[in-house]
Amino acid sequence: MGKPHGIELRQRVVVFVEEGNTHRAAAAHFRVSIKFVNDMVKLKRTTGSLVPKKQGNGGGHGKLTVVHDWIAKRLKAKEDITLDELVIELDETHEIKVHRVSGWRFIRSLGLTHKKNTTGQRTKAA
Repeated sequence: MGKPHGIELRQRVVVFVEEGNTHRAAAAHFRVSIKFVNDMVKLKRTTGSLVPKKQGNGGGHGKLTVVHDWIAKRLKAKEDITLDELVIELDETHEIKVHRVSGWRFIRSLGLTHKKNTTGQRTKAA
C-alpha cells in the first residue's frame, strides 16, 4: 500500500491527532513534518476544512495593480525605458519597491512586451 496523497493524507493526519495522539507521533507515523501536522490541525480548527489554500496572490491584487495605468502610460511615453529604470521610477514616483522580475511579470501579465537588447534598442521580431 502506497503513501496516501493530498486531501486523504491531511484527513488521516488530523483524525490521528483527534484520536489523542501527539503531533510528534502523527508526524512520525505518516512520515511528514511536525509543521505539516501543526498546519493541518490549525487549518481544520480555523476553517473547518482541510482543502488547501489557494496559492499565490490571486492575480490582480499585487502592489503594482494600483499603478497599472501609470505603467502602461510610462511605457508608451518612454519606449526606450529599461526595466531597471522603470523599477527606480516606481520607487521614486510612487514609493513602491519591487524587484525587476516582479516588474517584468506584471508587464507580461498586461500583455505588454518590453524586450530590450544590450544596446538599449528594442529587439526586432524574428
